[in-house]
Amino acid sequence: MKKPSILECVRCFLNPTTWRLALRLRRQRQPLRFLPFYYSQLREFVAKGGKVDKPHPILYDFTDQAGSASGHYFHQDLLVAQLIHEAKPVRHIDVGSRVDGFVAHMASYRPIEIMDVRPLQGTAHKNILFLQADLMQENNAPTEITDSLSCLHTIEHFGLGRYTDPLMPDGHQRGFRNLLRMLKPGGLLYISFPIAARTQVCFNAHRIFAPREILGWPTGGCRLELLRFDYVDDSGGLHQEADLHKLAIEDTYGCGIYVFRKHLA
Repeated sequence: MKKPSILECVRCFLNPTTWRLALRLRRQRQPLRFLPFYYSQLREFVAKGGKVDKPHPILYDFTDQAGSASGHYFHQDLLVAQLIHEAKPVRHIDVGSRVDGFVAHMASYRPIEIMDVRPLQGTAHKNILFLQADLMQENNAPTEITDSLSCLHTIEHFGLGRYTDPLMPDGHQRGFRNLLRMLKPGGLLYISFPIAARTQVCFNAHRIFAPREILGWPTGGCRLELLRFDYVDDSGGLHQEADLHKLAIEDTYGCGIYVFRKHLA
């Protein structure tokens, strides 16, 4: 990146437009140190014959990376979509996962049915079928209808009212039991949620769970086999096929990703 000259810096800060832009950029938390460089590029662009209708600086992109390849949603959405592709289920249903992330990954190569307590306008994609339903209510969870089901970064919100759902302190356990009810024996459940050293409720944003707590949740009479456990740490890094039983979690807001197989009791 070519540095602007001292003269260009002086011209920049004597320009009244600079101060109006600076106030706007400060509210956007953009790095103001790049303003002289922006004006240097602007003058060079015009000198080369370019036409500028109005200034609209975006300064943080001068130092940003090409994108983000870390964090909860990047890793869980991509990993679980890959696992389901490999498993090749007959039918896959998703409950509440990110539509512009995981669901989009899935819909690129197969049909996916999605359920959420909130409405969803038409997606215009034939591989996405939507049904609005509150999965904390037992009568909204049909019995043994699918061999594959996902619920990513969603169960932690059940019963906290954030998404217009009814308040239920045990909403996450009700939802979990109903997810299992929808699975056929032998079916796979892909589920993720925030994890930390201890369980806590951050009302009404979300719950955070101790990693092994899910093993004690009520299952409605079926037996669960844990096939694999992956997790994302506080730094956004992915740890694949970790040993859940030996894991000593020290993160404050990680993401646990679980794959269970349902068996009859």
